[in-house]
Amino acid sequence: MTIDLLFINYNRLAYTKLALPALLADPTEEFSLTIWDNGSTDGTREFLASVEDPRIIRRVFSNENVRLHGAVNDVVSRSKADLMGIIFDDDFVMPGWTRPLVQAHADVPEFGMIGCWHFLPETFDYERAKHKIQKFGRHQVLRHPWTGVGAGLVKLRAIRECGPLESSRTTSYWIRMAQRGYVNGYYFPLIYVEHMDYPWSKRFAYADRFQEWLSTSSGAKRHGIRTLDDAKAWHQVIVRDVLDEPWDVKYYVGWRGKIRNLRQCISNAFRM
Repeated sequence: MTIDLLFINYNRLAYTKLALPALLADPTEEFSLTIWDNGSTDGTREFLASVEDPRIIRRVFSNENVRLHGAVNDVVSRSKADLMGIIFDDDFVMPGWTRPLVQAHADVPEFGMIGCWHFLPETFDYERAKHKIQKFGRHQVLRHPWTGVGAGLVKLRAIRECGPLESSRTTSYWIRMAQRGYVNGYYFPLIYVEHMDYPWSKRFAYADRFQEWLSTSSGAKRHGIRTLDDAKAWHQVIVRDVLDEPWDVKYYVGWRGKIRNLRQCISNAFRM
């Protein structure tokens, strides 16, 4: 199966200098790569222009920040591949990460978004997760209606069935895909990708500038994170959802979804 990968970045030169070489580190991985810069002004464009690899088929230096959905919709409209993957400038992937995902998609028609584990490796607990680990032929998936955005592969057919992304927050989009019968989740055994913008990452670029990170992180603003403890607590909430919550999409939509969201809002209020 053929792959179109989208590497998307915006003013993250320190991360980009790590993430892009990691993505290209394994020359045996077969994909076509579009590099998309959303209007960086910190030297990222110059670095991106200097990187050479035969798998890079297109470089887009946008004059405005069209965000994730703008870049994805453009690439999807042009793609003739079977699969698409999205890599952010703060995703540090491991060599060979595409191969098991490609084989899984080739073998299992109902696979939708199958992702890599972008949380801390030690946060995974098999005893908590085993009720969601499902077997599909020779492949296993820790099934969940949605995954994170970066470092996964999704069938282009599934994206076209669900229509263009309307927002850069993709949870509702993956849920829509699950409602259409596609299986989403994390490939198992887990394929690890390091999310460098977590404050506990060894490659975190703001180790001595935490307040600067708070002011620039959209996720921190969205979730009311003000301290490192807040960030860790929110990380635990996300991991809890993946490990403990049901895999069936029906629990996240309609009246069940409203009850779940209310319960989570109350829990988060006490957490903060």
